[in-house]
Amino acid sequence: MVYGILKHALMITVFVFVMMLIVDFLDMLSKKSLTRLMKGGTWRQYTVASFLGATPGCLGAFMDVSLYVHGLISFGALTGAMIATSGDEAFVMLATFPGTALLLFGLLFLVSVPFAWVADRIVRETGYVACESCVLHEYHAEEEIHRFNWKSLLENLTRVSAARHILLVALGFFVAAICLGIAGPQSWDWQRVTLLILLFLALAAVFMVSDHYLKEHIWSHIIKNHVWKVFLWTFFALLVVHLGLKYWNIRSLISQNIPWMFFLGALVGIIPESGPHLVFVMLFAEGVIPFSVLFTSSFVQDGHGMLPLLSYTVKDSLLIKIMNLGFGLGVGTILYAIGL
Repeated sequence: MVYGILKHALMITVFVFVMMLIVDFLDMLSKKSLTRLMKGGTWRQYTVASFLGATPGCLGAFMDVSLYVHGLISFGALTGAMIATSGDEAFVMLATFPGTALLLFGLLFLVSVPFAWVADRIVRETGYVACESCVLHEYHAEEEIHRFNWKSLLENLTRVSAARHILLVALGFFVAAICLGIAGPQSWDWQRVTLLILLFLALAAVFMVSDHYLKEHIWSHIIKNHVWKVFLWTFFALLVVHLGLKYWNIRSLISQNIPWMFFLGALVGIIPESGPHLVFVMLFAEGVIPFSVLFTSSFVQDGHGMLPLLSYTVKDSLLIKIMNLGFGLGVGTILYAIGL
């Protein structure tokens, strides 16, 4: 049990690290053009973030968290993204009831965009101060960030610093582990291919960047300030959820309290894990619960998407969960009232 949770937490952490590295590197490389592109308009942020969240699995949600941590999207945009995401259950729904699943994903995306605006409006009106982006994430024209001439690249290869050596070996190890099926998806699906592409991009970035950028931005900031927190939060959250499900039978609880299943679906959605929501997917597939219950649970839950954010800001994570619980119950109640 512990080994499986450890491996799962490690893969999530690696993906988050790779995304943070790539986002930071591309933004610096473009002299913050990525920042200007994402910040070009709030509705653009809402749409892009929600679209990423709506993609099956947790990868899109992890990308959104990375963008938020780097100050590229607003609090509301991340709130909308967490509404749109359905976690790993999206694959089960597509396999079990594809037509209804696509309808569900489309509805979640459509409602997530206006609710992203509402979340930002609430933040502004209440004076809530969301966490600021990483303090080291700023471009200095005098900094040498990358080297593209052959002499510098050869230098990086022949005079490898300890930090660069560790990162190259670690990333290479995970590339091999995913290719061999030791870690990550067990079949050659789009998730496996995406992970490999991102790992190769991270390897290229680690190989090309200057020693200054590697030490200050990647090693001292991303790894020392974020990665270990992401791993600990993810590991212990998965462990607590696993133990809770083992000794507290959610499926049995729902079947014995049918009138309360609507609210239970929303409450279970608060758990930062994909597994519990699968109960409602199966109950819907078997015709036990209506679409409104499945929709509400999908609205509130965000798979593993919230785990990396917890390591960065517990305050923002809790507020997003509270908002989405309220929004989800509101929309779900309307659907339930009209007989869906």
